[in-house]
Amino acid sequence: MGIFDGLRGGRAAEFDSGSPGSNAIELTKRHHTVSLTKQGAASGHLRINLSWRMRTSDFGGSQRESLLRHPFRALKPPEVMGHSQSMVNVDLDLGCLYELTDGTKGVVQPLGGFLGAVNEPPYVKLSGDDRFGSASGETMYINLDHRDALKRLLVFVYIYDQTPAFDRTHAIVTLFPSNGPRIEIGLDERHPQARSCAVVLIENVKNEIVVRREVKFVYGFQAELDRLYGWGLQWGRGYKSKVER
Repeated sequence: MGIFDGLRGGRAAEFDSGSPGSNAIELTKRHHTVSLTKQGAASGHLRINLSWRMRTSDFGGSQRESLLRHPFRALKPPEVMGHSQSMVNVDLDLGCLYELTDGTKGVVQPLGGFLGAVNEPPYVKLSGDDRFGSASGETMYINLDHRDALKRLLVFVYIYDQTPAFDRTHAIVTLFPSNGPRIEIGLDERHPQARSCAVVLIENVKNEIVVRREVKFVYGFQAELDRLYGWGLQWGRGYKSKVER
């Protein structure tokens, strides 16, 4: 059994990496790549976190109108107002398409319970499924000590059925390498009908681990991301089991 198998609750803190106080690298359209190898972070566990909240402007009209009607709302941070709503209305999921150097391909995602493994193939592990937008969000771990076995990893985010679209959420995917600053990718582009987004591609290029911002929104689900990046997997319709809050 791997050290992440059966990961529960507070145990995740044991495997945090990177320094929250360090400067962050923001990947943008203009500056879209960073080498983990060159910054000495191509080993250990790469932690990837997805967090989100609802856009405040989507509730009760514009912010200006809201403050005119309720002036004391100015004393309440917008993140708090948005977050309280997001716990009810949004269900974003973090996933990863993987291809290993031996040709093995697959997916790690909450849907279907494909949570992966960190000390054995595919060396990618999802800690769980956050359905309510909690402060910790969703977290994935990649074991870069096995980087020689990794060919490419496509980290993506998709909206589970019957939830608002990306244009109503403010989502951030953050990578915490074992060394150096964290890497942030914001999903702020307005795509009202999009259901999935390819966020970042992690590739082993001639023994160099390169992280590249993608942020490509598509109107379908994982199968459409598969076609876009040529993974060649077979997909079927999946559902989540009901849970109580």
